[in-house]
Amino acid sequence: MANTETGNTVGIENAADLHTRVDELHQQLHHHAHQYYVLDAPTLPDAEYDKLFQELQAIEAAHPDLKRADSPTQRVGGKPLAQFNTVKHAAPMLSIRTETDTEASGAEAFDARMRKELGLSDNDAPVEYVTELKFDGLAMSLRYEHGVLVQAATRGDGEQGEDVTHNIRTIGQIPLKLSKEVPDILEVRGEVYMRRDDFETLNERQRTKIAAGQKGEKTFVNPRNAAAGAVRQLDPAIAAQRPLSFYAYGVGQISAIQNDEALWATHYDLLQTLKKWGFPVADQVSTAKGAIELVAYHQRIAQLRDSLPFDIDGVVYKVNSLALQQQLGFVSREPRWSVAHKYPAQEQLTTVLAIEVQVGRTGKLTPVAKLAPVFVGGVTVTNATLHNEDEARRKDVRVGDTVIVRRAGDVIPEVVSVILEKRQHDEPIFTMPHTCPVCDSAAVREEGEADYRCTGGLFCSAQRKQAILHFAQKRAVEVEGLGDKLVEQLVDAGVIKTIPDLYKLGFTALAELDRMAEKSAQNIIDALQKSKQTTLPRFLFGLGIRHVGEATAKALVKHFGKLDNIMNASSEQLTQVADVGPVVAQSLRTFFDQAHNREVVEQLRACGISWEEGEPVETANLPLAGLTFVITGTLPNLGREDLKARLEAAGAKVAGSVSKKTHYVVAGAEAGSKLDKAQELGVPVLDEVGVLALLNTSVTANTTETTTSEPVQGSLL
Repeated sequence: MANTETGNTVGIENAADLHTRVDELHQQLHHHAHQYYVLDAPTLPDAEYDKLFQELQAIEAAHPDLKRADSPTQRVGGKPLAQFNTVKHAAPMLSIRTETDTEASGAEAFDARMRKELGLSDNDAPVEYVTELKFDGLAMSLRYEHGVLVQAATRGDGEQGEDVTHNIRTIGQIPLKLSKEVPDILEVRGEVYMRRDDFETLNERQRTKIAAGQKGEKTFVNPRNAAAGAVRQLDPAIAAQRPLSFYAYGVGQISAIQNDEALWATHYDLLQTLKKWGFPVADQVSTAKGAIELVAYHQRIAQLRDSLPFDIDGVVYKVNSLALQQQLGFVSREPRWSVAHKYPAQEQLTTVLAIEVQVGRTGKLTPVAKLAPVFVGGVTVTNATLHNEDEARRKDVRVGDTVIVRRAGDVIPEVVSVILEKRQHDEPIFTMPHTCPVCDSAAVREEGEADYRCTGGLFCSAQRKQAILHFAQKRAVEVEGLGDKLVEQLVDAGVIKTIPDLYKLGFTALAELDRMAEKSAQNIIDALQKSKQTTLPRFLFGLGIRHVGEATAKALVKHFGKLDNIMNASSEQLTQVADVGPVVAQSLRTFFDQAHNREVVEQLRACGISWEEGEPVETANLPLAGLTFVITGTLPNLGREDLKARLEAAGAKVAGSVSKKTHYVVAGAEAGSKLDKAQELGVPVLDEVGVLALLNTSVTANTTETTTSEPVQGSLL
């Protein structure tokens, strides 16, 4: 056998070599068709299979004597599984021709071919077509007798398929009995598929089972694979747990309602009748006249493709008139009057050249497969994400592997699976490094987290822009006017490398930047000078320590009083702070244990950034300690930030959402869903007068009476 599955016959002149190549193609196509249609375990992307199929078609067209009865071009798919009863289709389930030219010319070529076959001139009216989606699922034939579903069969080899009635009955979209007057014999053809959201839910459930040690469980490669596996389950109870859907797109055998009269004149009318009879028909079904409207439909669906809730790999054009369909007839295994117009393949085969680790703006470490360039999803791809260490190991991706890579729309390319049968070298299993590949800081993975993260947030160049923007934002130290574009210019030009470099900026360096006027440069200098006077909670929040938000920063400052006390506190001491658990404590310790993070803090102090410090506050003795408030709407006199500061100074916690743990909601004008939630949960609601009265009381937070006593008279809304 040739050592490549995508070879071609260019240069093959010898008859014996042609026979050999035909034998190779037969063997390969039969093998992959069996993997795809019978075992539901595809090992080759559709685009690669199409290349092999088209090569065999080309040889047979040039050398008709090489076309054999057992050729894959003479049949539709694999034979049915032995454990299912065989069903002979009353009307063959043939496939349709595939147009792999993904440009407008593919639709134009089909229209030109139809006009030629019908003997139409340029002066004749355009041909009318039905335009449909080409679903990526499993073809199904549903047989109804006297309005009752009696049998469901897979396509199989086109002539006979598998009886899967017991599983198809579990699909809610498929009617078991038709309520309207229908033909005595009615075979409805359509596609069984799985929605993307259902697929993700199924795989998440499978991963949970695998993690729990359940044997025999696996995740699925794609929705089509999952749908096919569900349809071919011997146990319908298992099939019922795998959410399947169905769309109808045609009919097989059918008897007239009366007098043997034709039921429809067009395919579009047929689909609308199926919809009336209770079968789901895709909303995107339409009609088109001539090549121009075919092209427009192809382009419109291409734009919608990634937003559809299910996978498609193209669209289908069919001559609308059933009389013209009959006139055009069939050629070999395909109807002349229909074609599937493909989109650029979203999956392709390529090789892993290396596995590198990239560091994101927030410090997340992501393993990335460096690939031999491959055209997939409309672009040339050289990198594909492996998400995290667990995913890379689950898929067992190694350097040198042949892999299926997927790219859909603007989604980041990812490695779907490894073709293990092609693995030639025993490369080591991927392991995440213990240090950041950019700054050499420790890489840590917190308990319960899937990702590793770099701990050098203030030092790591990969996180430089994000760290500066976070530090300078309004809720942190606040450097007015220092936005994304300016930070990007400063970092990309090498003007600043760390946060302290901001305070070393001179007027000239700023004024020389692109689109930076002298007045704007001076405004930045002034804003930097102003930002040097801040508060410790703002500074602590501005450091960007993972899990340390504004509320946690304030709680830490209240508890410890001084920054040095926080920096030197042990994990045990940190967990004594309200709202600081083991995860937050470990994050703080990891951050301050990095010498370069401490160095950046000292440099910022040396640059003149200062704040008031005091002794630790005994929060338990504050009047509103232990109470949680939510503020919503506009108050008559108090600003929300002002009220928040006063409540926190009194020991209260101010949260952003209402829950059963909320003690009071303070509501002003135009209060929205938070007020509705409070009323739904029975949480006391205060107006401005009521909350000010509460602030002036000496409520003790640690008593049951505090949370259950009646609110101040007249303060409830």
